Amino acid sequence: MEGVIVNFRGGVHTQKGNHMIVKIDGVDKREDAVKLLGKKVVWKSVKKEITGEVKSAHGNKGAIRVIFETGMPGQSLSKKVSIQ
Repeated sequence: MEGVIVNFRGGVHTQKGNHMIVKIDGVDKREDAVKLLGKKVVWKSVKKEITGEVKSAHGNKGAIRVIFETGMPGQSLSKKVSIQ
């Protein structure tokens, strides 16, 4: 299963470097996103492979919150991740 990194998780004045919002292809409801809790997420670049875990749903349109092991680079925005 594949998804796209949409944005960092953050508020008005803060931004979490290793928390990302991911939109998954074919998931349109919160109920479907909740079924993915605990799954492993992998982002690959030319030099690195960073893994994370799905921790919760985000909103009602099927997005999820993923906590990665390290901070994510800005180049990861709008890139694909694989969900296992």
